[in-house]
Amino acid sequence: MNNLTSDFNELFGDKLRLPASVEQLRSSYQAARPFPHLIIDDLLSDRLLDALVVEMGKMTSHQWIKNNIDPRESTARMRSGADLGPAGIELTSIVHSAAFLYLLSEISGLWQLLPDPYLQGAGYAQMRRGDHFQIHSDRSVAYNTGLTRRLAMIIFLNKSWPPEFAGQLELWNDDSTRCEVSIEPKFNRTVLFEVANPNFHGVPAPLACPSDRLRQSFILYYHTADLHSDSNVRPHSSIFAPQFSRKVSSSLRAVVRDITPPLIRRAIMKLLNRI
Repeated sequence: MNNLTSDFNELFGDKLRLPASVEQLRSSYQAARPFPHLIIDDLLSDRLLDALVVEMGKMTSHQWIKNNIDPRESTARMRSGADLGPAGIELTSIVHSAAFLYLLSEISGLWQLLPDPYLQGAGYAQMRRGDHFQIHSDRSVAYNTGLTRRLAMIIFLNKSWPPEFAGQLELWNDDSTRCEVSIEPKFNRTVLFEVANPNFHGVPAPLACPSDRLRQSFILYYHTADLHSDSNVRPHSSIFAPQFSRKVSSSLRAVVRDITPPLIRRAIMKLLNRI
């Protein structure tokens, strides 16, 4: 093992385990298709992730935000990074540390990365039976700081999760016509991927797990300030793949036809025709 990898192993100690050299991880990430990504199994200790699962189970309903206003998404995320318990704090102390940021930079080629200690749109996440998140490209900037999102990282927390439960994270090609990679959300599997447009991904198949099971994960985003760059990143929220946008438009048209009076219907249909 080379000096760089040995240096990181020494920095992290027993907090995490690199499965290969930094150079091999970098090569795998940058060569991955349909866009740069990396899948690492058993990166973190089972002890820590077991504690995360227990901590999630103790969260109350007011600590969750249900995202289901848009029919293309049905998920739940933790309300605030301030709601983290000891296990979540221990995890973020690792993945927000300078050493971990340097590791991500060595892998991705993106430097001066910044974490989001507020965990906006991140942190604990869960999906129930029937939940889904249609194919989309992630928002390009952080919610309030204006920092540019560059990397997303998902740590899966699901033991004994057979494929028939669905919940696979799918990575799609640039024109969103084909799934290129399907990733099983197995326990202690970490997925790192580049946030860029399009970089389409999602969990399109509704979960088919039993009603007493949850698809659980911990999500993180990493950013750059880009204060003095000529970055052409335009601020946007999640952009859904075209075919999923068309489905929503068609559904809205059907609702309008069924429940609105003719005069109002004509006005709304004119608006929908612009979508």
